[in-house]
Amino acid sequence: MSKLPWMNDWKNRASKNIDDATRRLKKLIRVDRVAEKAVSLFSVSDEKVAEILTTVRAKLPTTEALLIGKPQAGKSSIVRGLTGVSAEIVGQGFRPHTQNTERYAYPSEELPLLIFTDTVGLGDINQNTQTIIEELEQELTTESQRARILILTIKVSDFATDTLLQVAQQLGQNYPDIPCLLAVTCLHEVYPPDVGDHPEYPPDYEAVNRAFKLIQQDFEQLCDRSILIDFTLEEDGYNPTFYGLEALTNALAELLPEAESRTIYQLLDNTASEELGNLYRDTARRYLVAFSTMAATLAAVPLPFATMPVLTALQISLVGLLGKLYGQTLSPSQAGGIVSAIAGGFFAQAIGRELIKFIPGFGSVIAASWAAAYTWSLGEGACVYFGDLMGGKKPDPNKIKLVMKEAFASAQEQFKNIQQ
Repeated sequence: MSKLPWMNDWKNRASKNIDDATRRLKKLIRVDRVAEKAVSLFSVSDEKVAEILTTVRAKLPTTEALLIGKPQAGKSSIVRGLTGVSAEIVGQGFRPHTQNTERYAYPSEELPLLIFTDTVGLGDINQNTQTIIEELEQELTTESQRARILILTIKVSDFATDTLLQVAQQLGQNYPDIPCLLAVTCLHEVYPPDVGDHPEYPPDYEAVNRAFKLIQQDFEQLCDRSILIDFTLEEDGYNPTFYGLEALTNALAELLPEAESRTIYQLLDNTASEELGNLYRDTARRYLVAFSTMAATLAAVPLPFATMPVLTALQISLVGLLGKLYGQTLSPSQAGGIVSAIAGGFFAQAIGRELIKFIPGFGSVIAASWAAAYTWSLGEGACVYFGDLMGGKKPDPNKIKLVMKEAFASAQEQFKNIQQ
C-alpha cells in the first residue's frame, strides 16, 4: 500500500522524537508518572479546539433557513429531507433559541452546513404574533456572512393562514433581499379516497390543485417560489417518503447563491457530508501524530505488561480529545467505553505484542511500532464513530472495523522499524 501523503512529512521527525523521548521516559521510576506525563504533554485546551474549528468554519458555505409555519405543518420533515437525519434525531437536535424559536444546526453547531430556525409558537392563540415577528427580525438583523432564506410551510388543508400572512408581510417588507419559498405540505390528506400512494410528481388531483391555487393567491406578492411537497415517515406507507424533494432542492438552488445551492445538492448525495468528515479527520490527525508517537515511546519501555495501563490511559485521553473536537463531551469512563466498543479484536493482539517484549533486543521495537499503528487506527476509528453520531446516524461497527484495519496497515508500514 502506498504511503499516505499526510504521513510522509513527519516520519523522520517521529522517529527522532521517539528515540529522544524513550531515553527520557526510561529514567522515570513509576509507570503511573509516565502515564501522567504522556497525557499532560498532549492535552489540548478548549480554546485550541475552538481556534481550529473557527478556521475550518470560515471556509464553509452555510445556509440559514428560517422555517415559518404552524406546528405539524412539515417543518421538521423539511429538515429530514435535506439532511437525511432520522425524525428522532431531528426532535432531539432542536434547541430553544428564543422564547418562540428553536434552532438546529446540521451536522453540528461547531461546523454547520445548514442552520434551521423553527417558529414553535406560531398559530398558538396565546402567543403574541408581534413578539414572534420581533424575535425573527432580531435574528435577521444580526450580521452574518451566511446565505439566508425564509421557508413558509402551510398544510394543503389549512386555510386559516392570517397569522402566517401577517408574519410574512412584515418580514418581506423589512427584508426584501431575503428570498422566500412557499412550501405547501401534507398533500395526501386531500387525495381522493381510492388513492393510497403518491402519484407521479406533480400530483394532478382537483382537491390539491384547488387548494394550492388559493394559497398561492394569498401569498403571491410575498414569495419568490411555491412548491408542493409531502414528506412522510416510512411507516406511513407513502412512496417516495420525500415526495417533491427534487422540486424543493431545485427551488432552493434558484433562490440561494451558487456555493450554498451546490452544498444542498451535495448533502443529498453525501458528498458534502464526506467532505466535512474529511475536514474533521484532517484536523484530528494533527493529534494522531503526537499520540501515536508517544504510544510508541511508551511501548518501547522493555517492561512486559507494565506499560499497558499507560497506553490505555493515553488512548482514552486521545478518544476524549477527539470527542471534544466532534462536539461530544466525555468523561474518562465514557471515553474508555468507546475505546472498548470500537477496539474489537485488537486488544488480543495487544497482549501478544506485549509478550514479544520477552525477546531480548527485538520485542520492544515491534511493540513500539505496533502501539503507534494501533493508536493511530484507534483514532481513525473514533473519528468515524463520532462522525456518524454528529451526522445523526448510528455508528456502523463494520465500517469502523474496516477503517481501523486499513489505517492500522498503513500506519504500521510507516512506523516499521522506527526505533532502529
